[in-house]
Amino acid sequence: MDTEQSAPEANPPGLASHITLSLEPNDARNLAALCGQLDNHLRQIEKRLEISIQNRSNQFELRGTHARCQMAASLLSSLYADVENGIQLSPESIHLRLQEADLELLSEPQSAEISGETAGLIRTKRQSIRPRGQNQRAYVSAIGSHDINFGIGPAGTGKTYLAVACAVRALLNEQVKRILLVRPAVEAGERLGFLPGDLSQKVDPYLRPLYDALYEMLGFETVNKYIERHVIEIAPLAFMRGRTLNHAFIILDEAQNTTKEQMKMFLTRIGFGSTAVVTGDTTQIDLPKGTQSGLKHAMTVLEDVEGITFTQFANKDVVRHPVVQRVVSAYDEHEQKTAQRGGDGPP
Repeated sequence: MDTEQSAPEANPPGLASHITLSLEPNDARNLAALCGQLDNHLRQIEKRLEISIQNRSNQFELRGTHARCQMAASLLSSLYADVENGIQLSPESIHLRLQEADLELLSEPQSAEISGETAGLIRTKRQSIRPRGQNQRAYVSAIGSHDINFGIGPAGTGKTYLAVACAVRALLNEQVKRILLVRPAVEAGERLGFLPGDLSQKVDPYLRPLYDALYEMLGFETVNKYIERHVIEIAPLAFMRGRTLNHAFIILDEAQNTTKEQMKMFLTRIGFGSTAVVTGDTTQIDLPKGTQSGLKHAMTVLEDVEGITFTQFANKDVVRHPVVQRVVSAYDEHEQKTAQRGGDGPP
């Protein structure tokens, strides 16, 4: 990447600026993918950052406030590196990258952005997934170097999705022989016995997010083939008792709904050559009143145990629609105010 700025580098952030950006190599196909159909990706960036973008081939001119033009230049360079790495851009992915514009990601050196696997890029059969933000990158790095990993935080922070991506990569790279995806069969106060169908039909709705992630990364036919051959196993937590899991990648999702006994049982299933990832949100516990969450208990008991890592996600790490981040923050603020008042009633 080559950049030239017609405005002085000391230009205050609020003043108008003109930045010239040259993206190398000059590849027509990659540039078309970057700009999008009818330049819709550029128009999306223009609208969000309130700047003007004009380009001829690989030469881009950015006009607007100095800080926003610099942000756009970094974003365009980073997106072009994504395209070169085979990542397909879409309005949704552009939206997510723009959402990160106020985080540390866009101010990092570009070498960290384009270094592939060393930057945490997860390559699966159908797509490449890159962790977004410091916590996601730390999470993926920890999964690659530790036997047991906890990802804890609010909905929409990518805890489960990234864990499944790491599991798929490990399977495709023959680092493990199988993947086990596990969830406790407790959800919003419901009990399996009151749901229609046989055991498989009762359990499937609880595991649907895991199926969806697998289908995105491997394809429908490949996933079904692996399930038939027991290369991928999806099961409720109760089925883990008495087993020893060697050379496997095991994910326990929605772990806030485990009891202390269930959590201990799960963690002691792990055998040689295996990696375990435990994900959960301690603000969404559906256990019966008076039952302590196994996840919250483990956070205290295992905090200083060697070989175990904890990654704490925050509201800023939410990568769904921006309103989801605001919803999570609003609930957190309400719960804090309620706790200060000592109850759920009106002030």
